[in-house]
Amino acid sequence: MVNLTQQTKSVKKKQIIRYWHLIDVKEKILGRVIGRIALLLIGKHKTNYVPYLDCGDYVVIVNAKDVRLSGKKENEKIYTRYSGYPGGLKKICYKRLLSEKPTEIIRHAVLGVLPKNKLRKRRISRLYVFADEKHPFADKLKNLDKKNL
Repeated sequence: MVNLTQQTKSVKKKQIIRYWHLIDVKEKILGRVIGRIALLLIGKHKTNYVPYLDCGDYVVIVNAKDVRLSGKKENEKIYTRYSGYPGGLKKICYKRLLSEKPTEIIRHAVLGVLPKNKLRKRRISRLYVFADEKHPFADKLKNLDKKNL
C-alpha cells in the first residue's frame, strides 16, 4: 500500500551548500563549455534545485587565453557596446579582445546564457575567470580533481 501522506520538503536558503568547481578551458570550444558553466552557476545539476532560490556553485575557470571558437568566428566575431551618447558605439574584434582581456570573452558569453532575472548578478559574482593556470583558490579546490568538459 502506498503512503499518500508523504510530502516534498522545499529547500530553505540556509540549507543550500555551495561547492567549488575548477574548469580548464584550454583548447575547448567556447560555446560548448559555456552551457556547462551556466548550469553549475544556476544550480540545475543539484537535486534540491528550485528556480526562485540561488542554489548554484562557485566556478573557477583557468586558461581563458587558450579558449577557441568554431568555424570562421575567430576572424569575424565582433563585440559591441554602446555608451548611450552620440558616437558612443565601440567595436572590438575577438582576436584583439583575446589579447587584451581574455577573461571578458568568457564572462560575456556566460552573461548571455544566464537567465535575465534578479538572481543574475549574484550568480555571475560566483564566476572567477583567470587567463592562465594561476589562481588564488587552491585551498578551496584542494580536494577537487580538475574537471575536463
